[in-house]
Amino acid sequence: MALRQPELSVGFRPVGHSDQGGRPDGMQLQYWREHVYVGHVFSGGFSVIDVRDPGDPRAVHFEAAPANTWNLHLQAADDLLLVIHARDLWKTLSTESNYYAGSVGTRLRDQDQDWSAGVAVYDISAPAAPRPVSFLPVDGIGVHRLWYPGGRYAYASVLANGFSDYIFRVIDLQDPARPAFIGEYWLPGMNTAAGEVPAWDAGKWRYALHHAIIDGDTAYSSWRDGGLALLDITDRTAPRQIVYRNWSPPFGGGTHTSLPLPSRNLLIVADEATADELQDGLKHVWVFDIREPANPVSIATFPTPREDAYESKGRHFGPHNLHENRPGSFVSENIIFATYQNAGLRVFDITRPFEPRQIGAYVPAPPERVIDPRPGGKAVIQTADVYVRGDGVCFTTDYNGGLDIAQYTGL
Repeated sequence: MALRQPELSVGFRPVGHSDQGGRPDGMQLQYWREHVYVGHVFSGGFSVIDVRDPGDPRAVHFEAAPANTWNLHLQAADDLLLVIHARDLWKTLSTESNYYAGSVGTRLRDQDQDWSAGVAVYDISAPAAPRPVSFLPVDGIGVHRLWYPGGRYAYASVLANGFSDYIFRVIDLQDPARPAFIGEYWLPGMNTAAGEVPAWDAGKWRYALHHAIIDGDTAYSSWRDGGLALLDITDRTAPRQIVYRNWSPPFGGGTHTSLPLPSRNLLIVADEATADELQDGLKHVWVFDIREPANPVSIATFPTPREDAYESKGRHFGPHNLHENRPGSFVSENIIFATYQNAGLRVFDITRPFEPRQIGAYVPAPPERVIDPRPGGKAVIQTADVYVRGDGVCFTTDYNGGLDIAQYTGL
């Protein structure tokens, strides 16, 4: 497709663009063997994009989801692709305010399951042709997100019957043909089947695991309005809480990603902006000092983009996700890539952790059409996810705008 000129480019060079085979809605993306795997938000399934030539990306495969099912998140490693199956909550709840306001499991319990719930495992040794290997089912809403950098274990946010919202579970993939859940953790009050009562307003706040990133035997888990929990997973069958912190309120919640920088004893935590035009308040990316894991201390926030009136540009303004330093990708404990939705992709230097500074920005061209069916749709960029190759080539997704590829020139 023709290369689109970005709205803003500082420290970047535009490289390529794809409408993902006519399905330009994208959420999470993964890069494996010169192919990009994109989970769709609205199109019901996932796509495979051949990026051997990043200037000419080509959609080569689409895998449709079962009826009423989301495949919006996935993970690729060790020639395996893990794809979530969950109830399509945009169809069910119709608006973002419904999706984010209160405990999903509590509101949607006792309904006949007419969707697929669990984790699908594919063989991607032939990267353009995923081959089904197995399926790990869940009795409930399903799985939201995964962490799988390779090896024996994967980690999932799971909403099973009997829980107020998504909790942490460990998956044993020793035999990928027979995956199994082997351990779990939830915040006190989430196990409603056991008679636990939430200590928070379950009609207003969502205490729900978004996902955890694992380093060694520690899981750094983000719980939306429930904040941050560090878990000791030395025994994968019995995760144990090291510490729990929550800053919502007074801040607006939405804790999405917690990225450990182990050699520096730092943790970068992104709170997702989940409402249009700052209706949920200005969100931040936080820097935590975790030299003492039992007492994480916030020491700084990333600077907020200010080149444009992003707060009134339309749709969401603020952090969504971070490049997660996956094995085989660009890995740095000084340079952090973060998506800021209508402010595009940002690059920050945290060499001085008390004084993070922006060193790059890339705001792709607005989408050519709006396929997001939710109320308030606008042709405004909503950069959702980012993967950075070791050479600085960045792949980003958008709810409407397809796959954008740009080269960061500051490495």
